[in-house]
Amino acid sequence: MTDTTIDPNEAAHFGRLAADWWNPKGSSAMLHRLNPVRLGYLRERIDAHWGSDASAYAPLAGKRALDVGCGAGLLCEPLARMGAAVTGLDAAPENIAAAKTHAAQSGLSIDYRTGSVEDLDDASFDLVTSLEVIEHVSDPAAFVRGLARALAPGGLMILSTPNRTALSRIALITVAEGLGHIPRGTHDWSQFLKPDELRALISGAGLAIADMRGLRFSPLTGFAMGDDLSLNYFAVAHHPV
Repeated sequence: MTDTTIDPNEAAHFGRLAADWWNPKGSSAMLHRLNPVRLGYLRERIDAHWGSDASAYAPLAGKRALDVGCGAGLLCEPLARMGAAVTGLDAAPENIAAAKTHAAQSGLSIDYRTGSVEDLDDASFDLVTSLEVIEHVSDPAAFVRGLARALAPGGLMILSTPNRTALSRIALITVAEGLGHIPRGTHDWSQFLKPDELRALISGAGLAIADMRGLRFSPLTGFAMGDDLSLNYFAVAHHPV
């Protein structure tokens, strides 16, 4: 049996949310609010990496994209609309079922699979993404190595995760989970990674960091990207040149 970085308790937790994933006012409302900001950053990094025109409709045409921990497809569907041949991988079969149904309703062809990144046998994805996932796996170092193995030469990897700070504990657990903006039990603060820790994991997997950017939140203006990594942050990596 293949070793796995899937935490079965985490998979079960998110599987219970599957039916409500695409409801912008439901249990995944925070992700719906966050998605436009993170898509903007992904598009920025895609254009920077491949030199594509910022106004191009399909900057990922001819490329393969993999989203690990895809949930019900909130990121996979926009990547498909950018022209990529998309594979979505998730530990919870309930999420994959919901993702397949929504993609069919949206007229999108996406290869959705249930399983772990360690199960992949094709290291040929031009873009590998895994957003708000690494803090839920059983072995972050093995998880990053699995993502790196899936990345094709010349490819781009983008991760995001909460920082392990007092701010993230207050904002994500005390406030967001406490007030019901995020389902209770979603986060374990001790599993959050500091930027230097994630840098070390990425370097240990043989990749080079290209960019790190913070995600901040204001009750007045919502989510925005910036230089402050203390709440949540993105890490962009590629094979060393």
